Amino acid sequence: MPLRSRLVCFSVILAVLLCLPTRQAFAAESSSAVVTAVASVGFTVSDMDRSVAFYRDVLTFKPVSDVEVDGPEYDQLWGIFGVRARVVRLQLGEQQLDLIEFLSPPDVRPIPVPSYSNDLWFQHVAIVVRDMEAAWEQLRKHHVRQISPRPQTIPVSNTAAAGIKAIKFRDPDGHNLEFLWFPDGKGHPRWHQAGSNIFMGIDHTAMTVRSTENSIGFYRDLLGMTVAGGTLNMGAEQEHLDSLPGAKARVTGMNPVVGPPGVEFLEYQLPTAGRPFPINSHPTDLWHWQTTLVVPDVEAAAARLQGMGRFVSSGVVTLPDKVLGFTKGFLIRDPDGHALQLVVREP
Repeated sequence: MPLRSRLVCFSVILAVLLCLPTRQAFAAESSSAVVTAVASVGFTVSDMDRSVAFYRDVLTFKPVSDVEVDGPEYDQLWGIFGVRARVVRLQLGEQQLDLIEFLSPPDVRPIPVPSYSNDLWFQHVAIVVRDMEAAWEQLRKHHVRQISPRPQTIPVSNTAAAGIKAIKFRDPDGHNLEFLWFPDGKGHPRWHQAGSNIFMGIDHTAMTVRSTENSIGFYRDLLGMTVAGGTLNMGAEQEHLDSLPGAKARVTGMNPVVGPPGVEFLEYQLPTAGRPFPINSHPTDLWHWQTTLVVPDVEAAAARLQGMGRFVSSGVVTLPDKVLGFTKGFLIRDPDGHALQLVVREP
């Protein structure tokens, strides 16, 4: 081999070898930021006792913890000065819901009225039911305010979602909720297990986004979640489900390593994405939701997300105790403003 050719070959090999540590480090960083599970979905409430009664008595959630927290570490976590908060964790099936009432500071802003499904602060949890008619009867019995006038059945023209039944409604503070019923062959296998309970668990939390592609770039490329599929929902059923004339929504599911629950994107093509998050949104606002995501290494996740979203927390925060189920985590907003709480699961 001529000397020049050997020098070129040696240079190429050297370049590859020099790149290997960088690639290995990037791969390690990527795996450390992969979301292994959605630990819980939570939101701010104005009256904890009223909210607990609603979720317990109407929807059969079971309270599993009830704590009050304060101190500088919690100020840093929520990005608010002088925090004292009551946090109640509820469970339905194997999934958990966190209710947060800020006792200090005392002023909370209500959810904007009117609010629509295409507004970018829209988020809901989808509760799977065994019997849609029985679930709807429970809403009517307790005079729950409904977004949908009655349950809707996805038509056969929407092949991926055909036969699924759904109805949307609100809790006492105006947080959006949904009942889902899956026919055979649709939904996670656990939703078809035998049993007698009407309310089975949480399938996902759905959030309105401006761009599905941008959101996939954040949740898949940065957080390692996988695209589970999607549908285009439209027609009279979608209009009545959302109480939104002309509604046409692109729906995309995202899964962690272990689930459910998962995350779902709602990109409204008609009417197009509505109002953005209100200016200076804070966790004390009633439109505040936070989806808690479990990662193997919270510092690596924070470094990976640096500059890719707006941090609510001062950085990675180490808490003085485990009463919230974790001791290290942070809150950050996704491209549309939805708050995510990344934590390391406690042993």
